[in-house]
Amino acid sequence: MSAPPDPSSGAPEVVALPDIDICDLHKSFGKLAVLKGIDIAVQAGEVVCLIGPSGSGKSTLLRCVNLLEAPTSGKVVIEGIDITDPDCDLDAVRTKIGMVFQQFNLFPHLKVMANLTIAQRKVLGRSKADAEAKAREVLERVGMLDKIDEYPIRLSGGQQQRVAIARSLAMDPDMMLFDEATSALDPELVGEVLGVMRGLASEGMTMMVVTHEMEFARHVADRVVFMADGNIVEQGVPDDVLLRPQNERTQRFLQMVKER
Repeated sequence: MSAPPDPSSGAPEVVALPDIDICDLHKSFGKLAVLKGIDIAVQAGEVVCLIGPSGSGKSTLLRCVNLLEAPTSGKVVIEGIDITDPDCDLDAVRTKIGMVFQQFNLFPHLKVMANLTIAQRKVLGRSKADAEAKAREVLERVGMLDKIDEYPIRLSGGQQQRVAIARSLAMDPDMMLFDEATSALDPELVGEVLGVMRGLASEGMTMMVVTHEMEFARHVADRVVFMADGNIVEQGVPDDVLLRPQNERTQRFLQMVKER
């Protein structure tokens, strides 16, 4: 193991850029302001969980990270590249970002193998053999290798979501975005998807996760961010935000969650 740099040597300290750096982000739909000046940075390997009431802007914020929604103003910088710059090669940057939605968005007419290989071949230019090898690798990673020849309709919701996660992983992303990935699942299927997400976190995947699963956020996140009315109201380590919230708005939200 190499020795740490000697601060007295005069060598400049190298500061790693965040994987995701969001600066003064605003998003409006007509007269409705959904995001009102969001500033947040996510470091490499960090897991950030976004919580808050419906309509607080969490999903819109996540969709702005890869420009599925174009910000009204502000910057989104991915690994040092400003993707809000009109000259940015957005398609190239998007290959670094995997995204998993509430709905699974699998092609119903294609078997699992084809669902996982089509983007690899068309976007990354992989050969059929390489794409299929990667598909098998990531399906095994999420515990779905035995379903490789099934159509999505023959899978449970939890299985379909795990295939959707595998499809994102097949593109070798540097970071993953999860937009309420378990909210469309029956309660008994939630655990299998959260288990895959825990595994990714333990492997050091950079993750932004919109979730209503407070126990997942408490035990897996490095940081919890509470949003309301288009603003970040409170953020910090999970136990501080979830067990000892300082803001009255956060306290009310968590009390409502407990009473459900």
